[in-house]
Amino acid sequence: MGKTCVIMQPTYLPWAGYFNLIINSDIFVFLDDVQFEKQSWQNRNKILINSKENWLTVPVNRKGLNSYINEINVDDTQKWRKKHVTSISQGYSRHPYFQHLEKVLNIIQDKSLIKLIDINVNIIISFCNLLKIKKEFVKSSELGCSGTRSEKLLKIIEELGCSDYLSPLGSKDYIQEDRIFEKSNINVSYQDYEIKSYNQRKSESFISHLSIIDVIANLDLAETNIYINN
Repeated sequence: MGKTCVIMQPTYLPWAGYFNLIINSDIFVFLDDVQFEKQSWQNRNKILINSKENWLTVPVNRKGLNSYINEINVDDTQKWRKKHVTSISQGYSRHPYFQHLEKVLNIIQDKSLIKLIDINVNIIISFCNLLKIKKEFVKSSELGCSGTRSEKLLKIIEELGCSDYLSPLGSKDYIQEDRIFEKSNINVSYQDYEIKSYNQRKSESFISHLSIIDVIANLDLAETNIYINN
């Protein structure tokens, strides 16, 4: 039976759909040797504080406009670590499952982690361990696959010996436009993740697309797994 590969940029405190992709993969690749995009999900995400969306953004230093994700250092001249921990605690400390966020808060506070990718990857894998999601994780920079867009994706998949590629729906247009996979033996499918509401404590109406933090704080771990699996 063939293996399924998923390739995603490492994002900060990802949403539930990101973990749905991980669950449905055999090998999950952190796409870290592509250009860093300022004000993207790579260094920010949303949580709820007092029933309102609140952005948590990691300030960064970069060498130039074309810096790769794995080259980006966080800017610890700004007190973002304390701010993020305080914001998460303010938003969720009275939620029923706040204790499950402790390890992630420790990662955010760990000043030995100076690269954005190390913070993001450590957080993602910590959540996976918490939810007992066991997959093979690889960084694309470790594979040395060149190319742009679909060409690079195909080279990574072939390098890992996978037969299937599961893509986020947002990449469908450019994958079909490039037509690279049409010339390969790789089976391409697209994520079909349905967002469902859950009881958000102290929120008048459901707000979607928040960090997985919001799901874990409101649901127990078993329910969170069901929510991610959808």
